[in-house]
Amino acid sequence: MFVLAPETVLKQRKHAEKTAAEKAAAAAASKKERKQKRQVIFKRAEQYVKEYRQLERSEIRLRRQAKQTGNFFVPAQAKLAFVIRTKGINKIAPKPRKVLQLLRLLQINNGVFVRLTYATTQMLQIITPYAAWGTPNLKSVRELIYKRGYAKVNKQRLPISDNRIIEENLGKYGIICVEDLVHEIFTVGPNFKVANNFLWAFKLSNPTGGWSGRKVRHFIEGGDSGNREDKINALIRRMN
Repeated sequence: MFVLAPETVLKQRKHAEKTAAEKAAAAAASKKERKQKRQVIFKRAEQYVKEYRQLERSEIRLRRQAKQTGNFFVPAQAKLAFVIRTKGINKIAPKPRKVLQLLRLLQINNGVFVRLTYATTQMLQIITPYAAWGTPNLKSVRELIYKRGYAKVNKQRLPISDNRIIEENLGKYGIICVEDLVHEIFTVGPNFKVANNFLWAFKLSNPTGGWSGRKVRHFIEGGDSGNREDKINALIRRMN
């Protein structure tokens, strides 16, 4: 004997089928969108690699030209610095303390990227006994962001585990993936301030092998504080 299904069961079945179809369509659209984004990200990454190689080759060529003509090669003035706080909170004068707060260096072994201008250089001079800084290379910038990079979203510290976090917060500035973020920081692009504020201050470990003697002494005097130019990269390797 044939029994008709109740009206409610038919409605539930119809609703379930509709929901499943909508989910399948949304999943297919999402998959297609992700594929397109991956292609865009790969193209951008290739473009950045070409740009970095071009810069490197250009500098090598200029050095060789200067050597051949018996001149000295003077590299372009650095635009980016990485600053690491080397001292704790005890016995710090109010002015350096305030500068450390402005640079978001609230804890020992905290590190931040800073755009080098006349004003920031003067600030770095004030905190010389309490921080080490220098000019990071591309490898250092990339390793710091990939390994120690955390995002500041709604005043929360979130790990950068997905490009979606970057796209949701920096997409309107044309920054949609980690490589975009690395490029913006390393080249000190037009949206450097936004990209840098998006990154939480880096929390580094104590350097492998420890600090070299008295930290308060300047680097050129055998200590650890102050400007160490490109030698900051070796310190970053030991602390990252």
